[in-house]
Amino acid sequence: MSAMLQSDVVIAGGGLAGIVTALEALRAGKSVVIVDRDTPERFGGLALWAFGGMALVGTPLQARMNIPDTPEIALRDWIRFGQLDASEHWPLQWARYYVEHSRSHVYDWLSSHGVTFMPAVNWVERGLVGDGNALPRYHIVWGTSQRLTRVMIDAMRAADSGGRLTVLHRHRVVSLDRNGGAVSGVVVVSEETGAETRIAAPLTVLAMGGINGGHDETRANWVKGRPLPATMLNGAHPFADGKLHHHAADSLGAQISHAGEMWNYAAGIPHPFPHFDGHGLSLVPCKSALWLNHRGERIGPEPLVTGFDTHTLCQRVAAQEKPYTWHLLNWRIAAKEFAISGAEHNPRIRDRQMPMFLKETLLGNHRLIRQMQKESRHFLVDETLAGLAARMNALTGTDDVKPEVLQATADAFDANFKNGDKLHNDDQLRRILHARQWGPDKLRTCKPAPLQMRGAGPYIAIHMQLITRKSLGGLKTDLQSRVLDAAGVPISGLYAVGEAAGFGGGGASGKRSLEGTFLPGCILTARAAVRAM
Repeated sequence: MSAMLQSDVVIAGGGLAGIVTALEALRAGKSVVIVDRDTPERFGGLALWAFGGMALVGTPLQARMNIPDTPEIALRDWIRFGQLDASEHWPLQWARYYVEHSRSHVYDWLSSHGVTFMPAVNWVERGLVGDGNALPRYHIVWGTSQRLTRVMIDAMRAADSGGRLTVLHRHRVVSLDRNGGAVSGVVVVSEETGAETRIAAPLTVLAMGGINGGHDETRANWVKGRPLPATMLNGAHPFADGKLHHHAADSLGAQISHAGEMWNYAAGIPHPFPHFDGHGLSLVPCKSALWLNHRGERIGPEPLVTGFDTHTLCQRVAAQEKPYTWHLLNWRIAAKEFAISGAEHNPRIRDRQMPMFLKETLLGNHRLIRQMQKESRHFLVDETLAGLAARMNALTGTDDVKPEVLQATADAFDANFKNGDKLHNDDQLRRILHARQWGPDKLRTCKPAPLQMRGAGPYIAIHMQLITRKSLGGLKTDLQSRVLDAAGVPISGLYAVGEAAGFGGGGASGKRSLEGTFLPGCILTARAAVRAM
């Protein structure tokens, strides 16, 4: 016999989108049940561990930096880079909604809750040919996404007057109930006891994250014709398994769109202390590092450089002969440029330690390099290139990297500097010099110099794989976050928010994101759903 609960709203998933939905619903006077598969200390989902970058348009911070951004410019960039076309009705509507409302509904709204941003706007995803972000719009939450999530959780609990909020940790939604033509609640199961509970609610919100938390689903959805590596790491949430997406599609006729579009990263390493099988860390690849194939040869003819087009970077890495690549750099480069995405490895930002952050930015983040040298067998350090080649081969169990090949790779790059700064002719150097024109990038990008420059060592090689992260596709929704059936008609009582809805419309980003559109997408879709309710 199932236990019974009743509520105005039931939310499947306790990530950022679910929490914001609950917060807004409680403020609207509703009673709310959140069903979350994770433990209480991990309440918040992937957002609790994320870095906290947000693409925001027309903010006061941009104005202070003389960045003349507008929704019109941002929408042009978004459509062009994501390759959205006129047939993508709801994704296009959500893209427009995002650029027009990210200032008021995200930046201003978060500011009213005491969430602040670091005092510089970063310029990411510029596009290989300038077809990405035409202007800097990447804002970083001061305190990382961990603080953002905890502020939202605190606000949600503060909005709970009269015990209207119930959070069921370690429970999962297994099916949706229907009454007539409308969704009337959910059936949930305890992960610990297997006990079943039926929750009756006239409003059901799917906020369970993406489709690609497991590699079976990732591989099944992979776009045919795109290179697929033999192995990958997992940087998504393992509970984002797509089961509720498929249940809504099979039982209610909901549409899953753009399932093969994903936001993956090209430079992952296994987490030294994994939270789940295959858990990876997403590196922020150093612009000045040489990106090499499994033989230690520079990948080309167009060199791989991070920060311009992550989608293309992933495809080129996936197309390599072996499912891994190498970064070749030195300690000088790593101290200024090496970073790992997420709250865990950015303690100065996470814990809001501005003096220490400035010190490490100006003098080099030697702490993180030493940490990875100690903790990760995929982060190799040696005083000589020959010694580094031996370490690379020992790690892979091959003799693929010939020391003379690695030496020739370094020599060929360093030859760019033999005739002075005015006679460089290398695309990676051109991109670095362009990036350094923007102040925040100049702080984090080395002035070009020979890899074998005296005093810049020791040498470092990082063994990297493709790492999955977010689903760009999901359940098709309208601008009220209502889930649509195959005829485009809203399914009564059913909403989808955040990554479950492809951050709006079932795939608002198209094939590429301008980066930083995910956390705001969770907030915008959640707030739109509650306004519609």
